[in-house]
Amino acid sequence: MDNPMGRVEPQHPFCYYCSGGQPRLKSSAFELEEERLKVEIIKRGAKRVLLQLPEGLKLQGARLASLVEEAGALAIVAADPCYGACDLAIDEAEALGADLLVHFGHSPMSKELGRIPVIHVEAKTELSTKKALEKALPLLASWKCIGLVTTVQHVDMLGEAKNTLLKSGKVVSVGDSGHLKYAGQIIGCDYSNAMAIRKDVAAFVFVGGGRFHAVGVELATSKPTVVADPYEQRAYSVDAEAQRIRKQRWASIQKAIQSKHFGVLIGLRTGQQRVEIALRIRGTLTKAGKQTTLLAVRELTPDSLMEFPSIDAYVNTACPRTSLDDAVKFQKPVLTVKEALVVAGELKWEQLLKKGWFED
Repeated sequence: MDNPMGRVEPQHPFCYYCSGGQPRLKSSAFELEEERLKVEIIKRGAKRVLLQLPEGLKLQGARLASLVEEAGALAIVAADPCYGACDLAIDEAEALGADLLVHFGHSPMSKELGRIPVIHVEAKTELSTKKALEKALPLLASWKCIGLVTTVQHVDMLGEAKNTLLKSGKVVSVGDSGHLKYAGQIIGCDYSNAMAIRKDVAAFVFVGGGRFHAVGVELATSKPTVVADPYEQRAYSVDAEAQRIRKQRWASIQKAIQSKHFGVLIGLRTGQQRVEIALRIRGTLTKAGKQTTLLAVRELTPDSLMEFPSIDAYVNTACPRTSLDDAVKFQKPVLTVKEALVVAGELKWEQLLKKGWFED
């Protein structure tokens, strides 16, 4: 599937979900920890290693495979898209008989699967944040208390970013919910570090590339969010895009309220298998008088849903960003779990706006 988020503008240095597969920096700008990789393979006695790389780092796949084989193991490079930290290629590694999976570009999620050993190479960069943050300051003039968030690539630069804001007279907060590996870190579906400090701040600054994560911060916290992009050395607000998505979501909910038959989607990707949540929301919809059918999906696409013409609307219990960012692609409403609660009368629209679209 080409660019599942439907974007043309590159959003992030290499993540498939937000870049359209277009790297924004040379992959050599990221620390790929080659020596650590060889040491781990030798130490573990690995014989067959599966390498999983996000799109902008796949051009390093052949070179990294050679390094693995120099360390004495057979290397296989996963060619399928990598959608994020939730998309570990565990099933693929098992099917290939691999005894080690190396996942590049993301930090571990809190849920450890344990079926096959996984090494995470976070691909950090020491790109300076100072110029981008200085350009963000005029956009932050109305607010004193600022929350600071970033992706794993820039967590080591949060100190520099915080100092830049402090020198300008801001009060800066960096949240740590304990859900993610680093304080201040966010991922596409987990904004708990931002939500942990939303009552203490008037606005957020996202340090990183593109709108994808910043829009997520604003949808999660209902606070104005400014991007300080160290790749392009620029800053801008995502308020307009977040507001556009809110309007789309209201329209989808209103259409779904009139629907009778719901498909409840269960993700099959490793970190998106939320069966209990799917069963719970199915029960809630049934109680509200809706007919429901459980559907398991690995790739959630408009074409896959067109195969079920009797179903009027869907609830997506896998990746919520597909519902939020890809709404215009689908002919029928594809709701998040919280939006389904609005349809069922368990949650008010005003509460959704206040609490945000993501899990607390």
